[in-house]
Amino acid sequence: MLAGKCVTGYNDVYYKSRTHSGCSWKRGANMADLHTIGYASFNVHEMIEVLHHYGINLIIDVRSLPYSSHYPDYNKESFEHFLKKNSIHYRNYAREFGAQQTERSFFSNEGFLDFEVFVESDRFLQGFDKIQISIEKKYTVALMCAEKDPMGCHRAIMITPVFHRKMFSIKHILSNGNFENQNDIENRLLNRYFPNRKQLNLFGGNSSDDELLARAYRIRNSEIGFSTTTLLFPTRTWATIRR
Repeated sequence: MLAGKCVTGYNDVYYKSRTHSGCSWKRGANMADLHTIGYASFNVHEMIEVLHHYGINLIIDVRSLPYSSHYPDYNKESFEHFLKKNSIHYRNYAREFGAQQTERSFFSNEGFLDFEVFVESDRFLQGFDKIQISIEKKYTVALMCAEKDPMGCHRAIMITPVFHRKMFSIKHILSNGNFENQNDIENRLLNRYFPNRKQLNLFGGNSSDDELLARAYRIRNSEIGFSTTTLLFPTRTWATIRR
């Protein structure tokens, strides 16, 4: 079912030299919707209302550790049971999409999980394949993690850029019930890290928006990526981030 390690990264400019021949990814099921949501924005009853509003009937939990001391209603077993009572299916894809990967080969020289490396791994590609199969089976899917702001979470910085490049329509559900698409996230990244990019280009800068966007993704990755420090000192968990 897998097509192999094809180009999955942030932009085609950066990945051109790394393209594998013979790739046969399907193109995102005719712009199928893929939602994301952060549970810290909602109590569980509000969450159900929002999921029903968007017609979501399958939650993919992308937390590596699907438990929270701050939000116990979202602990795996109780949340899965609550979703089932409301006709919503639950799956945990910690292995495929979790932010706290532990294999050293996925880490950068600086010691954080390198999203660009991980999204080319077999396990991530398996997750991509399973999401696509679920959508083909007419499930409406949402990736769930903790953070209110998708730009602070690996769901929008590691996972959905891949689906976006494969022509899925990404909808990041916000705390007010509205949503941002991946283009909105990318504009925010550019504005955050390269606010003067147009002026720089006027004065001889040669970087395109695609190249700057790739750099912005990498900077954000370095800021939020799981660190080998946590592997060395396991008591320093991500309790405050609650993935």
